[in-house]
Amino acid sequence: MAKLYFSYATMNAGKSTLLLQASYNYRERGMRTVILIAAFDDRAGTGRVSSRIGLSEEGIPFHHGDDLYALVERLHAEETIACVFVDEAQFLGADQVWQLARVADRIGIPVMAYGLRTDFQGKLFPGSMALLAIADEMREVRTICHCGRKATMVARLDADGNIVREGAQVEVGGNEKYVVYCRRHWEDKMNDA
Repeated sequence: MAKLYFSYATMNAGKSTLLLQASYNYRERGMRTVILIAAFDDRAGTGRVSSRIGLSEEGIPFHHGDDLYALVERLHAEETIACVFVDEAQFLGADQVWQLARVADRIGIPVMAYGLRTDFQGKLFPGSMALLAIADEMREVRTICHCGRKATMVARLDADGNIVREGAQVEVGGNEKYVVYCRRHWEDKMNDA
């Protein structure tokens, strides 16, 4: 029975690496996979999933409002799909999460979504909120704070390296813009302690 999976973590935990490795494992056995990524996340190029350790793969860019169920259904009719992967799943709309659940439930294709749980202010992303609510299985991918404790929070930095406390929830960037902390150090940084 196909399921909707959600693997979540802070930045720099290796989510994209895990996605690319899992997709490769399917393809190595002759099975087709589909990789989806938000179109506006163009850090590695539009529609490209890339990891910090140098792995990358072409994906299908999606926009907010795209019907992902219809997309997967159409692609599956052309050639059997063994698994659907979603990178940066926090950027999904809640309706798109439900569409992906229907891919698992009605078409019978497993969907593996990878993304952030919370933003730089400690608030859930809409896509992550929906995935936490309805995913069949969830897994936390772990990384560490500078103190050695599990990192669960992300802080945004301005151009001078100072902590940003307000702003748009979504601002695409990497290590130049974000740093991960355990909850204690994130709270200290957010409160200037």
